[in-house]
Amino acid sequence: MKYQIKILSRKIFISLITILVAMTFTFFLVRQMPGDIIHTWALQIQMQQGIGYNEAREIAKTMMNYDPTVPVYIQYVKYIGNLIFHGNLGYSLTYRIPVSVIIWKSLPWTLLITSLSVIISFIIGSFLGAAIAWKRKTILEPIVTLYATITQAVPDFLIGLLLLVVLGVNLRWFPMRGPYGPEVDPGFNLPFILDVLYHAVLPVMAFSLQAIGGWALAMKASATGVLGEDYINVARAKGLTETRILVQYLGKNAIIPQITGLAITLATMLGGSMLVETIFGYPGLGYFFGQAINTRDYSLIQGLFLVTTVAVILANLVADVVYTKLDPRIKLE
Repeated sequence: MKYQIKILSRKIFISLITILVAMTFTFFLVRQMPGDIIHTWALQIQMQQGIGYNEAREIAKTMMNYDPTVPVYIQYVKYIGNLIFHGNLGYSLTYRIPVSVIIWKSLPWTLLITSLSVIISFIIGSFLGAAIAWKRKTILEPIVTLYATITQAVPDFLIGLLLLVVLGVNLRWFPMRGPYGPEVDPGFNLPFILDVLYHAVLPVMAFSLQAIGGWALAMKASATGVLGEDYINVARAKGLTETRILVQYLGKNAIIPQITGLAITLATMLGGSMLVETIFGYPGLGYFFGQAINTRDYSLIQGLFLVTTVAVILANLVADVVYTKLDPRIKLE
């Protein structure tokens, strides 16, 4: 027990170091992006107020609480200090509110569509993969393989555009933008919850349709390896039903390698949903990430990158622990 705690502590320490390195890399990377947000805002202020450029630039610096003339290493030390000792991610240069406020307001929307998408695609894909591994040389196998090949080559935002045009514009079955309609009152009530789920259908479908094929092929590969194990042959020799062998012996053991991918996929989707959320006007992390890139909002980009990095690293850590619980033969080391 003490040894496992020691191993887990070491993994946590390595995870913290990884987060620090990724955060440092992101800090300097975003400052190498082309464009000058102060210059862009100064031009807008100059046109709106009819003042000189230098005066407009000073106003822009004051409004954004950001001065590009300050050495980058001083900006970095200040940023790390505020983050570690105060939990302060800084202020958004464009929205002029704390980055943490934007993250906390947008995170639930992204978690909603990404978690639903991952769970739906994981269940359907794993079932199809186990089925085509169990029953080889049926019509289902080439259909699933062809579907996976096509969807893996098509990005999710193109699927989202197709769904938007067909189901949203032409058929008008689902709303096209926003997380909920203006006619409902936000709150913990049934009409609001149902309306939120109704507006989430198209984004969830865009993610799920693209991911089902990948889960199916991964499950097929895992299940094919499990079929050669001795306990499958023993179960068949005992006369157990095919359904019981498929669920309790094949599915239970073949799905274990999928758990790591499940956790990591959910984490990476937190920051990888930019185009889909932008298409559907969904106010999640991806939507604000796209806006931050367009406006060179350094603080917001750093905050969103940090959330994604922490999510991926924690997902790996949780997956390691869960993996050992599902399969006692595997140790944390």
